[in-house]
Amino acid sequence: MSISTTIKTIQDVMRKDAGVDGDAQRISQLVWMIFLKIFDDREAEYEFLEDD
Repeated sequence: MSISTTIKTIQDVMRKDAGVDGDAQRISQLVWMIFLKIFDDREAEYEFLEDD
């Protein structure tokens, strides 16, 4: 699955949420979720590589 398809799917789900108003808020939340996912993956990678 391509990244654009994944983002489109996430946006479609977020549009159904009554607590999110407008594309600007959805974009900022989406960027924040992507950042946290990348950060979590990097942290797991560092833990694996630096085995004590």
